[in-house]
Amino acid sequence: MRNQIALAFALMGFATCSQAAVSADEAQELGKSLTLFGAVQAGNADGSIPPYEGGLRTIPAGHKPDSGFWVDPFKDEKPLFRIDSSNVEQYADKLSAGQKALLKKHPDSWYMDIYPSHRTTAYPQDILQATVRNATGCSMLKDGLAVDPTCRGGLPFPIPKNGNEVIWNQQLRYKIGPGFSTTSSSNSWVVDSNGSVTKAAESTTFEEMPYYQVGQADRDPAMYARVWAMDTYPARSAGQLIILADYLDPQSKPRLAWSYTPGMRRIKLAPEFAYDTPVPNQGGVNLFDELQMFSGSQDRFDYKLVGKKEMYIPYNAYKFYFECGQEEQFLKHHANPVCERWELHRVWEVEATLKSGKRHVYSKRTYYLDEDTFGIGLYDAWDQSGALYRSLFLSGVQIYDKTIPYNVKNVSYDFNKGMYALVNDALKGGYRFHDKPHSERDMSPESIVSLETQR
Repeated sequence: MRNQIALAFALMGFATCSQAAVSADEAQELGKSLTLFGAVQAGNADGSIPPYEGGLRTIPAGHKPDSGFWVDPFKDEKPLFRIDSSNVEQYADKLSAGQKALLKKHPDSWYMDIYPSHRTTAYPQDILQATVRNATGCSMLKDGLAVDPTCRGGLPFPIPKNGNEVIWNQQLRYKIGPGFSTTSSSNSWVVDSNGSVTKAAESTTFEEMPYYQVGQADRDPAMYARVWAMDTYPARSAGQLIILADYLDPQSKPRLAWSYTPGMRRIKLAPEFAYDTPVPNQGGVNLFDELQMFSGSQDRFDYKLVGKKEMYIPYNAYKFYFECGQEEQFLKHHANPVCERWELHRVWEVEATLKSGKRHVYSKRTYYLDEDTFGIGLYDAWDQSGALYRSLFLSGVQIYDKTIPYNVKNVSYDFNKGMYALVNDALKGGYRFHDKPHSERDMSPESIVSLETQR
């Protein structure tokens, strides 16, 4: 009953202006020409992108359950070919501005090894059923800036019609499971223009998606995501905590953010943890609305759906996640290409342009989202003068024993300062996925601080 009352109040806060879901005829293509989550079922013409055949659900030999690490099912594969500064123009139509900039700026050290493409994404059956239901029942409100809170449990827009819907799919993508994910040692590294590597932070982290916790009666039905990170390193910031909670109608209920500093011994609201504020425990290289490529409200930019195209994106990056050593990951001006894996996949391209009268450090941004996961594989941002400012590459792996498409580890290049960062590296302790959510009582900022400071 309490959940139903909360939902009723949430619905009252939404404007009547909405954008309708797709027609029943369009939705019938799900499971036919389209997968149940809206990607093109068939491969491409030359076979370099295979047809979708259900994803990776087989557990490779040698995998240790609940170890926090996953065996690479493609460890014996060899690259098909290499893209470097000598042939970049041949493949330019399948590369982002950031990829081309790195190839031209560092011709002697950065390259892209292209591997066979594998459509490994797999979802639990209940997520697929909810996604099909959402296709005709889910709608955007407030000119695309909010989502109907009755849309839960699956991708909201498996057949997206505009840029806002694609970005909402990214924000509401299935990536954690029914409970929550944690790391005991998530590291953020910053490499300056001289090649000096600095650990900006080491943190314990927690992330959950209440959007997928449909049976959790004590959750606010309008909340779709919650995350926190408590620093354990460096010593000067040990114990500092950041908590973020995001909602389906960020215009009526903006992001709630809190911070805790041991020296002050109090929890305070932190409304500045949004938009183009630099993330303090990521060395200032990333902004809050660049967390996992995009995070927060869409109200400062206009989002145009350019269409779908083929791109080389980081994919099935088990080596990058679990095998390359912490020092091996870094070269002077970029991540070590030996650790990276690139595959050809179809992506949604969305172009974001700063709205008139709105403030942001960027004037334009471009996002390339994998059609199977709706995770953003590539992202570019331009400053107010039109110069390429920043590019991010987000790698993903399929958590095959838990049926979770997971993408969190990314590299961020700041072309303005000539530096880069590697974020969400859990080589030290691995990633953990928990099937059952915590109670809402245990998720209050006070409870989190109390629990973590006692460890």
